[in-house]
Amino acid sequence: MSDKQTIGKMGEEMAARFMEEMGFQVVARNYRHKHAEIDLIVHRDNWLIFVEVKTRSSTTYGEPETFVDFKKGRKIMEAAEEYIFTTNWRGHIRFDIVSVKLGNPPEIRHFEDAIN
Repeated sequence: MSDKQTIGKMGEEMAARFMEEMGFQVVARNYRHKHAEIDLIVHRDNWLIFVEVKTRSSTTYGEPETFVDFKKGRKIMEAAEEYIFTTNWRGHIRFDIVSVKLGNPPEIRHFEDAIN
């Protein structure tokens, strides 16, 4: 596993714990549909939230959340559409970003409704 993959997996694990601490239930990790992947799918009340996790060990090139572009957002939405259809979800949906900056201590930020 490359350093980039290791950092990504660490960030996803930290984001999942963070969302659970916020009262969400993680229902899926790394959900794949065609060429798209959703890092986390979480549920709370009548909300299903599709979460893109961005992790960086440094902010030299920018904040982690700034790396979710339009193309990535479209792919996430396409995969979410398939998930909603296959699970027959009838509640609310939202697309969030969780930004993880590794450090001592790590910094985790949650951006609600960040992908449209």
